This record gives sequence, C-alpha cells and structure tokens, in this order.
Amino acid sequence: MPDNRIAAGVAVPPAGVAVPAVDVPAVDVAVSRGRTDGRGDGRTGVPPLLTAKLSVAPLPDAVIVRPRLHELLETGAAGPVTLVSAPAGWGKTTLLSSWYRAMAEDRSRAWLTLEPGDGGERLWAYLRAAVHADGAEAERAGPGDRDHLDRLAAVLARRADPVTLVIDDFHRVEDPDVAAGLDFLLRHTGDRLRLVVGGRTDPALALHRWRLSGELTEIRAADLAFTAEESAELLAAHGLNLPAEQADELWSRTEGWPAGLRLAALSLPQQADPARYVAGFAGDDQDIADYLSEEVLAGLDDEVRDALRRTSVADRLRGGLVDALTGRTDGDLLLARLERDTGFVFALGTRPPAYRCHRLLADLLRAEQLRRPTDELVDLHRRASAWATAQDLPAEALRHLLAAGDWSRATEVLAERWADLVPYAPGRPGVPAPAPPPPEAVHADPALALAYALDRLDRTDPAGAADFLRLAERHQQSLTGPRRDRFTLIAAALRLARAQVAGEPADVLAEAGRLRALAQPPGGAAGRPPVDLAARAIARTAVGAAQLGAGDLSAAETELVGALADAQRAGLARTVLACTGRLALVRAVRGHLVAAERDARSAVATVDPASPAPAEHGHAYLALALVALHRDRSSEAEANLTLAGSRVDQAGEPAVAALAALVRAQLTRDRGDLPGSYQLLLAGRAHLADQPRAHQLAHWLLAAEADLCTAHGDLARSRELLLGPLDAASGAAEPLAVALARAYLHAGDIGSASRTLPAWSEPAGEPWLLPLRLEAGLLDALTARAAGDHRRAARTLEQVLALAEPEGFRRIFTRSQPSARDLLAAHLDSGTAYWPLVRELVSIGADQPSGNGSGQPFAGRNGSGQPFGRTGSGQPFAGRDGERRERPGRLTAGVPGLGEPLTDRELTVLRYLQSILSNVEIASELSVSVNTVKTHVRNIYRKLDATRRREAVRRARELHLI
Repeated sequence: MPDNRIAAGVAVPPAGVAVPAVDVPAVDVAVSRGRTDGRGDGRTGVPPLLTAKLSVAPLPDAVIVRPRLHELLETGAAGPVTLVSAPAGWGKTTLLSSWYRAMAEDRSRAWLTLEPGDGGERLWAYLRAAVHADGAEAERAGPGDRDHLDRLAAVLARRADPVTLVIDDFHRVEDPDVAAGLDFLLRHTGDRLRLVVGGRTDPALALHRWRLSGELTEIRAADLAFTAEESAELLAAHGLNLPAEQADELWSRTEGWPAGLRLAALSLPQQADPARYVAGFAGDDQDIADYLSEEVLAGLDDEVRDALRRTSVADRLRGGLVDALTGRTDGDLLLARLERDTGFVFALGTRPPAYRCHRLLADLLRAEQLRRPTDELVDLHRRASAWATAQDLPAEALRHLLAAGDWSRATEVLAERWADLVPYAPGRPGVPAPAPPPPEAVHADPALALAYALDRLDRTDPAGAADFLRLAERHQQSLTGPRRDRFTLIAAALRLARAQVAGEPADVLAEAGRLRALAQPPGGAAGRPPVDLAARAIARTAVGAAQLGAGDLSAAETELVGALADAQRAGLARTVLACTGRLALVRAVRGHLVAAERDARSAVATVDPASPAPAEHGHAYLALALVALHRDRSSEAEANLTLAGSRVDQAGEPAVAALAALVRAQLTRDRGDLPGSYQLLLAGRAHLADQPRAHQLAHWLLAAEADLCTAHGDLARSRELLLGPLDAASGAAEPLAVALARAYLHAGDIGSASRTLPAWSEPAGEPWLLPLRLEAGLLDALTARAAGDHRRAARTLEQVLALAEPEGFRRIFTRSQPSARDLLAAHLDSGTAYWPLVRELVSIGADQPSGNGSGQPFAGRNGSGQPFGRTGSGQPFAGRDGERRERPGRLTAGVPGLGEPLTDRELTVLRYLQSILSNVEIASELSVSVNTVKTHVRNIYRKLDATRRREAVRRARELHLI
C-alpha cells in the first residue's frame, strides 16, 4: 500500500479552505536531454523522462493542516539539508506534498519522486529536469562525462535564488554514487541548492557533517505522530462525528500513528457499534496486522523479529531483559537500532535506557506469541521474572510470576516486598492481565489472591482488586500464627490502596485507620510490640494525600512529614518519593516556597526504576510551577506545568488536577487571554464537582473567576459571583472576601472594601495560607492609600514585605490589582527595611504596561480580535470554548530588537531552556526527537544572536519573550 495513500499525515484545512493546486512546469527536453514523449533520446541514450515523477505527489481525500510540521520544514529549507525519515505509514509523502503546495508561488522549487532502478545518468537527467538547469554547460554534460556534476553545480551556483528540491522515496535508490553526487552538489552550489529528502531510511548523505555544523533539520516518526487535536480533526475530515471520549481513545490506541488512524477512519463507517469497535481496536485487527506485517516486520531479519516477539511478554524493555529472553548479548544495541529504524520502538528517556513497543505492534507480537507452544510462553515469563528480581524490580517480577503460574514464588515476593509494591497512583502496564488462579491454589495459600489483587490495582482495576480481596479473606481461616498476621497486614494495605485507586476519600481514611492500628498494636510500656514502620508510613501517606485533596493543608503537612520519617527509616524508596512530592505541593500551596522548592527538586531527582515518569513527579513539578508563579517567573512556571502534565492526570486526584488548572488559568490571564483563563477555571471547577470536601480550593477558583470579571471591568458580575457563596459559606471563605474587597476597591467604594476585607494581620489570620495573607495585606495597604492614610499604608506595606521577602514572593506585587506600583514607589521615598526588594519591584513595574491591574494591557479584545462582553447565557466572556486563538509565539513578530520572529515551537523550547532539563529530556517531554530540539535550539540561538543557553535565556528576558 503506497505510503502517501494510507497515511494522511497532512493538514485537512478548516471548513471552506482548500489546499492550493500546484502547476508543475513542463519539462524542457533540451535541458533534460531526455524526452517526455516516450521516444527517448538517441543521441545520449537517456531513457524518456516521466512527467509524473517530476510532479508533486497527489494528496489523499482527507487531509488536515499541520502548521507545526510546516514550520519545521520551512526552518529546514532555509539550510542545506532537511531529512524526513520514518517507516511506512507515518505520512512523509503527504506532509511533503501538502507543504510543497503551500509554498509561495514565486519560490524556486522542484519535486522528484524516485523509484527502484533510478541511478546513474537516468537520475541526473531527472534531477536536471527537476531544477530546470538550462544552460550550455549543463547540456554538454553527457552520461560518460566525468565533469557533468561540475557543470551542473556551476549552473546551480549561478542561479539568482536558491532552489528547494524535494526528493521523495529516497530509500528506493540503490546506487551509492547518487548520495555522493548530491553531497558534491550541496558543497559546490554556493548555497543555491536546498535539499529536502523523504524516505523510510536515512540516506547515505554525509548527514554527520551537516548535523555537526548545525545545518541539518530532522523530522522523524515522533514528530510525524498526530496529536490528539490533529487526530480529532482527521476523523472529522473523514466525516466521522465521534464523541470526544472515543476520539481520544482511538488516538491513544494508535499513539498518533497516521496509517493506523486512517485505517480506523476507513473502517468505522461500516461498524454497527463504533464505540465497541474503538474499545477493541488493537494490533491484531486484520487491516492493522496486515499493514504492520508487510510494511514494518517484513523488513526485519528473522532473528530480530523473533526477538521482538519474545520481548512482547514485557511492557518495558531494557537491554538486559532482551538478552535474558533471547539469549543475545547485544540487547541495548538492538533496541537502539529498532528505535532508529522502525519508528515503532520508543525510548523512554530513562537512565539506564528503557524502551517500549508501539501499542499496536505490541498487540500483534503478543498475538503471534500466543500461537506458539504454551511452554515457551511460560519459560519467557520465568526468565523475565528472574531478570526483574536480579534488578530489584519486585512489581515486574511479581507480574511475570503470576503470568507464568509460579504461584509459590509469587507469594514469596509478596510477603517479602509488599510494602514496596503497594501503589500510590494508578498504573498503566501494557501486558494483558494474567488468568485467575484455580480455586484450589487460592485455598492452599490465600495470599495468592492478594497477589492478584495487587496486580489488578496496578492496572487501575479497583473492582477486580476488590473481588480478589474478598476471595482471599474467605480462605484466610486456613492460616495461623505469623502467616495469618502478615496476611492481615497486607490485606489491610491493599484495601487502603483499592480505596485510593477508586477515589473514595472516606474509605481511604477508614482503611488507613485500620492499617495504622495493625501497625501499632496496643500494649504496656514495657511489653509494647514494635511498630511496623512500613505499614504506618503507608497509612500516614494515604491520610496525608486525602487531607491534601480535602484542602486541610496543615493536617496534610503533619501527616506527610511523619510518613516521610517512617518511610526513610523503613527504607521504602517508593513511599519516600510519594511523600516528598506531595509534601512539596502542600508547602507550595501554603506559601512556604523555599521548603517547597527544596522538596520538589529532591523528588524529581529521585528515579523510580519501575516507572520512567512516576505520578509523584507530577506533584513535584506542579509545586515548582506554583513556586515560579508566586515568584513571577511565568515561563519557568509554564515549563514545570508542562512537565507536570500527564503525571497529574495519571495521579487520579481531582483536587490536584483542579489546582493545576488554577495555576494554568493564572498564567493564561497574565498573557492577557481572559476567555482562555475563564475556560480553564471552569475546567478546574469541573474536577471538583464530586469533591464536596475540597471547598477551600473551590473558593480559590471562584475568587479567581471573580477577579477576571473585576479585571475586565464587569464589577456587577464579580459581586454577583461572590456575594451569594460568601453568605452561604459555612466555614472560612477568606478568598471570597478578599476578592470581593478587591472588586469594591476597583469600583472606588473604599468604605465597602475596608469593611469587607478580613482581618489578615490579627491572630485569627495567622493560620491562613501565606499567599492569601499577602493578597489581603497588600489590598489593605492600597485601601489605606486610597483613603488618604499614607502612614497606615506604609506601615501595612512594610508588614507585607516582611512576610513576602524571605520566601521570594514577587507576583503579588507585580501583578497586583489595582496596581501597586505607585504605592511601592512612594514607599522607597518614605524608607523601608526592604529597599532592594522594593526597588526591584518598582523597576519591574516600570517595564510593564499598566491598564488592567495584572501588569498586561487589555485592549478589550482577545488574541483572536473578538470583543469581550456578557453573553446571553450569563457567561462573562464571549470567547467560545474550543475557539482557536492566536498563540503566544505569534506575538514575537513585533518584538523590537528581534529581527526574525520565533515560531510557536521555538518559543516553547525557549521556555524549557530556562530549566535544568537537557535536550534529551526536553525532547522526551515534547514527544519529539532530540535532533528536532537541537534544530530549534540552533534557530533560537541564531535569532537571539546568542551562542550559549544562558545567553539565549538572558537575551529573551531582555526582549520580554519569556
């Protein structure tokens, strides 16, 4: 199946926008020294030239616009070589064709599609025709003329403008002289030839030289994979109106593979039950299996294909595991080669290197393995479990032991390592669940059912885990003595884990209490039994997490500190990580920024060998984002929030997801996108719909929404949002009161603002979150100044500075609403113990335009130019949910001092450059190749006139790009 027909890797334009056609100039027979009329050229012996090979490849019926990839191609085409390399089905030809058609009409360009047998004079004749190399020197070059490349290079070098030559299907060329000839032309045409090469394998060009000089742009399978949004657009282009959940599920199952998405899109109209089809879509689907077998696996030798099949028993691959399963000794090299050559084996960015197969390919390989003798499958699982045990990976060892039916050893691993196995977040093992054990096996050892319950928890199956827990407890009467005590303790820990995975806070607290009682049984002072530190650490961690979700931060911090101490003494690395990440987040929310940053950096520096991206890192990155937000380092906050991303979702904690939405809403508001911020706040509130205990976080979200209305000048709406909930609040509602006071002050009602503002400096205000105290204190100072009491304003501001300075708070002042700049400037003259800080804040305020109270100018329009205003539905903004808006990267076009604007992707990479992440880690976070990141970094350096990372960041900050 042709690559360009099956992989719709392009861009389907929005409704009503057509992809422009391309007129291919007729081939000049005199120039090409061949003919297009089928008669050939008797003088030179050159076969006839086929116009179709010089015509841009046709597009599939359904295509979508992919600006991010077009931008990469445009960037690459400004240099000598651009490589689009990926296996079949990744949409190379479609992308190149759509980009080619989108080029400016006055741009010199040429297209050449290669086929098997192209080489020698035949290829050079096509190339001369493609680039229209008219001229006597090119014409005189004959097939036996050793100087023909010199002559062609001379003709190209004299061109007024560079020519962009797209050569598609380069992998079909077998003549080694072709690559050498193209290298010669690139070196000797005076930058007048820009080569864009598409193929399934890397060409034999001197890529290392171009890569070393920073002049090579590479687009590979990771870049070509569809995003979730592009996948939904492609389905819509095929006329499919799937619910969002089904569209996301299909994208997840295909992992953005263009051919897989297109095959599914072609099959869906014939399905009586589309939802069932999507839920069961897998690599053993006949169309998918045929395509993968013929286009991916057929190109591998038998030994490599056999190795892939054998390793399909594991969901995460390492070189040592490959060696253990296959008897090879080159597992690491094999995996690296498969990642490079197949596009269906992905590096996970860990140290030591770990990989995984594409989900659909893994499905196909497992189906093949299941057709082989059962004894072979059992042997593979035994080998995998032995390797995992040697590598101290108890969860993987247990999974393989259960699959192998080695129940005796499985229960031994459970008894020895249960505290290291209890999950703190939903897992995502890709291998199928093992078949249930026979009743007689559970009767003989009820702990076996506990092992299966643990496996189901790792698969985010709390219902299945509950079934096995009940089965285990029905047979526990057969146990006596220490075995029964150990069983009871492990069962209690698993019941607690089930409640966590199921998201049942009340059951979490109840089960944690039971486990804690078992960990610390009663007894006299002298005869008191020893505390089981592991069990107590697990129970306290669960309670701390539940209290974090409920917004009881003081209690959460107390529990997590105690749990961390117990876990460290018990040597539970997984529990230490779970505590540290959550503790960092609790402290960041409370405003203890120094401690939060320390804990968060400790957490992200901790590597869990069982997981390349543990959910606990999500808590830590979110904490770092919150710290950076409070310190008014927006780009750093954005970068860390991106790193938190899917990890926060994986954690399955609604309050944490809502907090992430609140942070993103604040950052979006700082960019001046009020409608976008509003939509994020709505999403945050949706996370809390079934969380009645998280009322404090709900108040923050509502207060932030009211502040948006205040910033926009819709004071009536702001008061409307706040007054009712404030009157109905049964507990503390200080965020609502502060937001209401801000609205009154913004309206000039100083008396109401003063009466509404809570007593932040009184003893009753000391337990408040520090950021809220700072907000209230600064608002108090602004109110006093507005009332003409400058002495009280100065005294109040000094109190606020005393609280803010040790933790490094900045945003509370720089983004104040109303603006605090005049208050701070006056404070410099009146005298302050925090003169350096105040001077810094005043200078920051001088650099920022005012007018909206947030430090950003609101011109009454959003990024799309749409006016704000009340809608008929009572919503405060007219921006439509899902409407495309101008992205921040587009704004760099008008930055003074920046000659060439940064693209959206370059601006994203620029934000990451402020972090401590390496290029490899940035590539992993963005799901692109490291070479793509390097290309962006080189472009950033060039555009910012920088030579080093730190210099580029400094220059970007000077230009207010970050």
